[in-house]
Amino acid sequence: MKAQFASWIAHLADERRLSELTVEAYGRDVRFFLGFLQEHLGGPPSLNDLDTLKPRDIRAFLARRRTEGLSSRSVMRALAASRSFARFLERAGNGSASALAAIRAPKIARSLPKPLTASAARKMTDTETRAGDPREPWVLARDAAVIALLYGCGLRIAEALSLTRREAPSKSQRALRVTGKGGKTRQVPVIDSVVQAVEDYIALCPWTLEPDGPLFLGAKGGPLSPRIVQRAMQEMRSALGLPETATPHALRHSFATHLLARGGDLRSIQELLGHSSLSTTQIYTEVDAAKLIAVHAAAHPRARSA
Repeated sequence: MKAQFASWIAHLADERRLSELTVEAYGRDVRFFLGFLQEHLGGPPSLNDLDTLKPRDIRAFLARRRTEGLSSRSVMRALAASRSFARFLERAGNGSASALAAIRAPKIARSLPKPLTASAARKMTDTETRAGDPREPWVLARDAAVIALLYGCGLRIAEALSLTRREAPSKSQRALRVTGKGGKTRQVPVIDSVVQAVEDYIALCPWTLEPDGPLFLGAKGGPLSPRIVQRAMQEMRSALGLPETATPHALRHSFATHLLARGGDLRSIQELLGHSSLSTTQIYTEVDAAKLIAVHAAAHPRARSA
């Protein structure tokens, strides 16, 4: 089973081109699934065991994950990961995914994205906000450049970190060719402040940036890890007194919400975000409407309590 698991992980990363964090999460979920089956079946599961699983076995696994404190969203991901692994085995002629396919995914309460305010997002990308930070100037410039791409271009964190030096925006290259989920590519225009942030980082970076190598490097010269960006956001969030919802992905939400608020049309925003369906983008109209309602309630004389 170890060989099949390793092949599946490689398939997720190399063929489906899922992000590093998604591959890591899926792998963790399936390891939990296989560990549960070992306990549930009384021994290490074989390919034949997977073929003979019943829906009740899958329900028992999901129930176990719930008792371990997982949210409905995390339980749904665990089911999706296990289905993906089973389908991979099935396509290779090893077993059947029928038991997993028979289970209905748990319902998830739909929540609206939580964008930052425009002023908070700008402060996140401002190098002056980092004044007094003891880290090396090139590291601060790097973090500022990544965050500028997330907010200024609406990139996913994996998309920003997958950029090569050759693809870096510049004064002569004002559009990014971004490869998103499922290998789908899109063109994203780049504003002046983002170009400047990236150029500042490149000028300060002590490592040689190879044309086809990663644009963003870690302290030891290797590819920058998403966790480092998340940590930088956490520190900025703390310094600015922002809520825990101020994550790297919240900057992408902010990009879309602020464009919509300034008159951007949904179809264009869909293209910029790389959404395959317009319905995914339409959730930002609800965010904008919710904001208008809140402003009205706070400002309208008849809405205030006496």
